[in-house]
Amino acid sequence: MRPSRLHHHAYVSRDLEATRRFYEEIVGLPLVATWCEELLGEGDPEPYCHLFFELEDGGCLAFFHFARAETTEEHASLASTSPFDHVALAVTSQVQAAVEARAKEAAVQSLIIDHGYCVSLYVQDPDGLVVELTVDHPHALAEAPQRRSSAHADLKRWLAGDHTPNNEFRRHD
Repeated sequence: MRPSRLHHHAYVSRDLEATRRFYEEIVGLPLVATWCEELLGEGDPEPYCHLFFELEDGGCLAFFHFARAETTEEHASLASTSPFDHVALAVTSQVQAAVEARAKEAAVQSLIIDHGYCVSLYVQDPDGLVVELTVDHPHALAEAPQRRSSAHADLKRWLAGDHTPNNEFRRHD
């Protein structure tokens, strides 16, 4: 048994309206819930807002914002903006092209990388979270069962020091 789907991935937002515009108007995810709550514990309750933007399967990207600017900044400053810390969403090529066009129209920088097994569009939200919108290559999807069966052996090889690439789909021009 394993988890059935992503329920949500949470991040802190410094500006909820900028976050709403980015995820609804550029990425195309609808805002489906706004929970206004209080952190309870020692001291006074800390009011916060939690937004949920829904994926097609019901999972969400969620964003926190605190009533006290100091609390929001404290938590937002802890977040990584490394391009290697990102959220990747599976999309069709049509959805990817539409997001790319909306990003360009909104002057949001984007980058396309062909990884071989997928083509990814990268955009960064107003708080620095990198969102990858990826289209899987049909040949890589067909190879998925073989990748699943060799995943542990591939990891063991890597950990033993053999760092030879095994992505035959990626072009090395």
